[in-house]
Amino acid sequence: MFLNYIKTAWRNILHNKVYSALNIFGLATGMAVALLIGLWVFREYSYDRFIPGYENLYQVKLNYKSNDGDTTTISSASLALAEALRKEIPGIQYVAETDWNDRHGLMAGDKKLLLNGTGANPDFLRAFGFPLLSGQVAQVLNDPYSIVLTETTAKALFGNADPVNKIVRLDNHYDLKVTGILKDLPANSSFGFKYLVPFKFYEQTQDWMRLARTQWLNNSFQLYVSLAPGVSLVQVSPKIKDIISRHDKEMKATVFLHPMRAWRLYSNFENGKVSGGFIEYVRMFSIVGILVLLIACINFINLATARSEKRAREVGVRKAIGSGRRELIFQFLVESMLITVISAFLSIGIVELALPVFNQIIGATIAIPYGNPLAWELLLLFVVVTGLIAGSRPAFYLSSFEAVKVLKGTFRAGRQATLRRKSLVVIQFACSVALIISTIIIYQQIRHAKQRPAGYNADGLVFTGMSEDMRRNYDALRNDLLQSGLVENISKASSPVTDVWSHTAVNSWRGKTSEDMLSVAAIAVSPDYFETVGMQLAAGRDFYPTWAQDSGTVIVNEAAVKRMGLTDPVGQYIVWQQDKRVAIAGVVKDAIMESPFKPVEAAVFEHEQDADMLLYRLSANVNAHTAIEKITPIFNKYNPAFPYDYAFADDAYAQKFNLETLAGKLAAIFAGLAIFISCLGLFGLAAFMASQRTKEIAVRKVMGATVMQLWLLLSKDFILLVIVGCAIASPVSFYFLHHWLAKYTYHITIGPGVFIMATTGALVITICTISFQAVRAAFMNPVNSLKAE
Repeated sequence: MFLNYIKTAWRNILHNKVYSALNIFGLATGMAVALLIGLWVFREYSYDRFIPGYENLYQVKLNYKSNDGDTTTISSASLALAEALRKEIPGIQYVAETDWNDRHGLMAGDKKLLLNGTGANPDFLRAFGFPLLSGQVAQVLNDPYSIVLTETTAKALFGNADPVNKIVRLDNHYDLKVTGILKDLPANSSFGFKYLVPFKFYEQTQDWMRLARTQWLNNSFQLYVSLAPGVSLVQVSPKIKDIISRHDKEMKATVFLHPMRAWRLYSNFENGKVSGGFIEYVRMFSIVGILVLLIACINFINLATARSEKRAREVGVRKAIGSGRRELIFQFLVESMLITVISAFLSIGIVELALPVFNQIIGATIAIPYGNPLAWELLLLFVVVTGLIAGSRPAFYLSSFEAVKVLKGTFRAGRQATLRRKSLVVIQFACSVALIISTIIIYQQIRHAKQRPAGYNADGLVFTGMSEDMRRNYDALRNDLLQSGLVENISKASSPVTDVWSHTAVNSWRGKTSEDMLSVAAIAVSPDYFETVGMQLAAGRDFYPTWAQDSGTVIVNEAAVKRMGLTDPVGQYIVWQQDKRVAIAGVVKDAIMESPFKPVEAAVFEHEQDADMLLYRLSANVNAHTAIEKITPIFNKYNPAFPYDYAFADDAYAQKFNLETLAGKLAAIFAGLAIFISCLGLFGLAAFMASQRTKEIAVRKVMGATVMQLWLLLSKDFILLVIVGCAIASPVSFYFLHHWLAKYTYHITIGPGVFIMATTGALVITICTISFQAVRAAFMNPVNSLKAE
């Protein structure tokens, strides 16, 4: 019996090739979109899940409450806090200390690499359980002059030879012994290091890091903790909240733990609490995937029910020879399932074709996990659910026909069925137009943020990480670059102009009205920094040429002045980094060094002799790539151990919009596919309506109706439905987009233009879709249509 149902369903598919093709291709497209989004969502949720015991891992974060009542959350902390957590808080199993992921040079023989690495203490590997291919977790990070390489890094440096106990030269200055090989981290890891260096190494070779062990305000590090088995976050949180103020009563920072399972998706904080993050985009596109699949299912329902009169006789005959309604429902469900299965296999082909482009857009590598049994189980569930959604309405509707009316020829689809079909078309276009509106708003928001003045000139500005050789040869390198005529200005800083790598606190200033401290970006710069990057002074002076003249002064930005409530800041004293009392020499205008969608962070610039980043501006009259090519030998001369590595500031600034740009691209693609699927349905419905009204059109044509009148006759109902869909989509999309924009401090105001634009576009697409069938019917010879009468 079941085989007979399949044979019957297959014959019906072949007998109605056009409608079957529209159904299969529309459903396959919707399923492909849902599969693509599903693969992407699964990847985002799988971040860090490969780590054993990830549910017990947390990052230490600090909340600073400023004098204006706002709370700033930072991801950096002090080594003094690490010591206190380790010694004073029961229930914490491990405290892992790391510096920030930084790029350094590695050499082994004639092999030279420039890779990102992290300094970590021995508890880092114990806490995170990254698998070692060689070496023991308890030993590999104990020797200060040792290094742990990832599998790929070891192979790049030593080939197939055993790298353990071999020497790697770091930054052409330090010899480190390889004590362990770490298995490569998967792509869905929050960490991106290619090697690990013991934290003790930096403490022994850099004075400031050794001193940082007792400095509570030196928040230049990242801390992670692993809770002991059986210990919950609820138990530990009250014990650590005020641990900083217990050691230093002037510091009002509170400590909390951010669980590893939330790092990827819940990374945004507002007033000290999680306010979302990437999860918002995951939810957004999950809804988009469901909507596009729903649109495809609506196509199936509409085309199936629209052809009800043609299938009514089949139902009548089956009922007359004894088929019950249950058997008919099962027959139609089998037919929809067969179409869904065919669509599913076609959707897999579409996904395979789309994956290279999709991966390029999202900047990741996603593949269909054919070898995973769970993936096939989920695909089967996906097909069954889709088949039921698409086929249930036609199955129950068609099986409800009365055999007597059908066989007498008196059956006609009721007004209620037509109304339902029209309602589904309205839902289709409401969803599609809402996606179009969302796409337009996202791109307008991105453009709005990009037009916001950055506060510095990114054109021709380049930065390069400084190695030990470059630091030693800085003066000679600077002179050669300036004499080449290819570089206009050169300076040093502790971070690139497009980012902030260190935060600290200002705990005292004149007029301070509360005990709260101000968290600030701490940036060490050379005296020509502001001229090089193009920041403008608002008051006071720049740094003097020599450090000795300016060792007790700082320059603050306008945001810091505002947050401290200073009316005449130049010459006033502040105390920062716990005990440094310094005078404000000048005030620089605000510059966007972090998010272009948020207010500028308070920043303090200090005059520093040494720094990690070289910033230089290329001459305006020379092509940038030509200049880079010509200054490469100069860098190689003073930094011979490593390849010349650089980044353009404008490219780095553009990366700040990556998330919103990704959302805009995906929204545009899926909106286009939603409209395409909706138009497939309209095309099928228009063709069916034209065939149903063939004789009416012929009579009207004989009576003198023009082609335009006939086109309007067939088109007006569809156009009206699209207008109603647009009218529904506009307020709904406004509501959700208004809330989405509210998370940005700097955002656009939604005006009526976007809704007019989307409605006009939808109408033009609709008219183009249905006009082919309408005009074709209008041009048919009425004689041929009326012969049967």
